[in-house]
Amino acid sequence: MHDFPGRVQRTRLNPDIFGLPVEKMRDGYYSDMYFNRSRAILELDHHHPRVRMQVFQRTNAVLCGIDESIAVLKLCSGRRLPDGSWSDGWPEMRVSALHDGDRVEPYETVMMIEGDYALFAHLETCYLGIFSRRTRIASNARAIIDAARGKTVLFFPARFDHHLVQTGDGYAAYISGALGVSTDANAEWWGAHGMGTVPHSLIAAYGGDTILATQKFAEYMPDDVHLIALVDFDNDCVRTSVDVARALGDRLWGVRLDTSGTMVDRSLWEEMGTFTPTGVTPQLVRNVRAALDSEGFHDVRIVVSGGFDPMRIGNFERLQVPVDAYAVGSAFFSGSGAYDFTADIVAIEKNGEWHECHKVGRPERPNPRLENVE
Repeated sequence: MHDFPGRVQRTRLNPDIFGLPVEKMRDGYYSDMYFNRSRAILELDHHHPRVRMQVFQRTNAVLCGIDESIAVLKLCSGRRLPDGSWSDGWPEMRVSALHDGDRVEPYETVMMIEGDYALFAHLETCYLGIFSRRTRIASNARAIIDAARGKTVLFFPARFDHHLVQTGDGYAAYISGALGVSTDANAEWWGAHGMGTVPHSLIAAYGGDTILATQKFAEYMPDDVHLIALVDFDNDCVRTSVDVARALGDRLWGVRLDTSGTMVDRSLWEEMGTFTPTGVTPQLVRNVRAALDSEGFHDVRIVVSGGFDPMRIGNFERLQVPVDAYAVGSAFFSGSGAYDFTADIVAIEKNGEWHECHKVGRPERPNPRLENVE
């Protein structure tokens, strides 16, 4: 498998950027209780086995969550002392790992942890959960981007999940190649900002007047903000696109078609009969492109949204539909159980030597691609 050029972060992110709830993680607040109890037993028994733990999952994937998981281990491994202070466990551990953005195969080891198991037993739930979610978003994003064949993909699913997941999800999409996100939180870890379009709600706030709402956007937003107008408010994308382009001229960066899957745009009413007419269809996009070009607005881009996933995007690309960018929402969250990570102890150190020790069927799988984490 190969890395995705230009996106893999070979310089790992600083642990502080993740804003982890360090004290709660140290105390096992987010951990499965059996891990907390295992740590307690080891501490009470004064048993401190030095183990080798390997982490893997079971499908082809684009890996993400490595740097965040390393941050969990760096900041939250250790033990609580009798006086309530925290004894840092990181200096006593050795960790090697792949990088965010690496492509991985089924059962490929993505991280190896060596150290006193009592120092990090309580963190397994946290780092496996991070791996699972971030890898799911990154893998789905890569499938969407591959389907788009080099065209811009916008990461616009923030409204479909809890706000606290936005930052990590946006980063996972970014390392797979999504070039635009909808919230500042999505873009925080690489220092960018969210982008967006003139929304339906702003159009409604100006009495349903798309032209006026778009003009107000242009009036009050900085010139370096791309002006993308939603043009389906009146269910007449062709007419509205041309009207907006006439009114805004060079200030208009693009138009976005977001026709509901239960609606048929006016421009298609006389063309129905040989294709499914509802939603954003290839013919609707062609109609808008032809109308803009006929008026000389060749530089106005067309963005499409509304239920796009890799299959639908792939179909548009096979048909050579003149789309410039795909705004994708909930498809980034599909396959919720597809990227489950597992951590296993595979060896234990005795008298300075490592000895095989693992559940049957889960042997150590060394990976020469792993790099030591300093």
